[in-house]
Amino acid sequence: MKRTVLVSVLILLGLGFLGWAIAQSTGYVLITYGRFRYESSFWVFLAFILCLWLLAVLLRTVLVGLHASGVWINPWSRRRRAQRAERAARLGARELAEGQWSAALDHLRLAAEHDREPLVHYLGAARAASELGRHDESDELLRKAEAREPQSAVVIALTQAQLQIDRNQYDAARATLLRLLEQYPRHGYALTLLQQLYVQLEDWTALCALLPELRKQRVLPAERLDALERLAWIAALEQAADQPVAPEADPIARLDERWQAAPSGLRNDPALVAAYAQGLHRRGASARAEELLSAALKRQYDERLVELYGMVEGRDPARQLALAEGWLKARPESPVLLLALGRLSMRNQLWGKARDYLEASLRFEQKPQTCAELATLLAQLGESERSNRLYQEGFGLLAAPTPVQSHPVPLRQA
Repeated sequence: MKRTVLVSVLILLGLGFLGWAIAQSTGYVLITYGRFRYESSFWVFLAFILCLWLLAVLLRTVLVGLHASGVWINPWSRRRRAQRAERAARLGARELAEGQWSAALDHLRLAAEHDREPLVHYLGAARAASELGRHDESDELLRKAEAREPQSAVVIALTQAQLQIDRNQYDAARATLLRLLEQYPRHGYALTLLQQLYVQLEDWTALCALLPELRKQRVLPAERLDALERLAWIAALEQAADQPVAPEADPIARLDERWQAAPSGLRNDPALVAAYAQGLHRRGASARAEELLSAALKRQYDERLVELYGMVEGRDPARQLALAEGWLKARPESPVLLLALGRLSMRNQLWGKARDYLEASLRFEQKPQTCAELATLLAQLGESERSNRLYQEGFGLLAAPTPVQSHPVPLRQA
């Protein structure tokens, strides 16, 4: 109230001052330019200028009003475009879920072009284009998404990597994920995708190198991570044993390198020891394999290692047989140990003892390997008829369905 009174007083004072100024002098204004001549009193000229200013303000107001009305009247107005974009987004999302890739691509691309937040639409359109085999267009849509929303570079890179994996572009997917992890090394989902990619590529060396970071960031439950680590190192050892080497190179150098790189806690794992010993055996280092298996079996008895122990040839076959026979006292009915003892007895040319061990193993469990070993021994002893029967029994066991084992680690013989 006080402010209104104050303003009114100031206006009255201003008008009074203006009237007093006009009464004092009317003033004179003369403007000439060539033949043009304008003259009037100062106050008339001032009123003319004020009218021009009011006319400009009025014109501007009218133009703004016309533009505002055009937004409602023009069918291609901003509001109309927004409605079309919203409808295209709804249709595109439904079509994408239904696998109608072509229609989804058209609608989602339209929605992305007119929506102020186009990220989701661009990602969906890129997926639809990829499913249609239009990979260049898919990548272009992702580039447009990053240009429109640069703050969403992480989700765009993850989407690109997933699409590249779906297209079997594994090298490109690896490069995309590694670039992303250079900027965000702790990103859990990127680490998970890279881990899955390494498993798919069977790049066990790279997966083994990634495992410490996976464990640090806890991207998987502890039990799953332990199983993955065990699987990766076993596969890495088997891969090193199978890879060809140059004639002048050390045949077991790469295998030894992988074994030394394995975590110390895992080097006592029977499955890992079996993979390393098996690799040594295949590379011609059976004596080292025997020493490794002997030390591991002293720490912990494991039938996987026992079976492999019967296949490798140590420096002293007699000592090897004596060591294995020491395990028999506690496990007289173990078919795996009896088979290993039969093989070791054959290596020591103790034919009768070998026969007894192999026949005892067959009594406890019918295995094709045991049938084959006993058949070979009987053929050497001249019992060809029974040898042939055992070969046939072994073939029959191979043809029978194999039950699932609790520890599916293959023991391949060189």
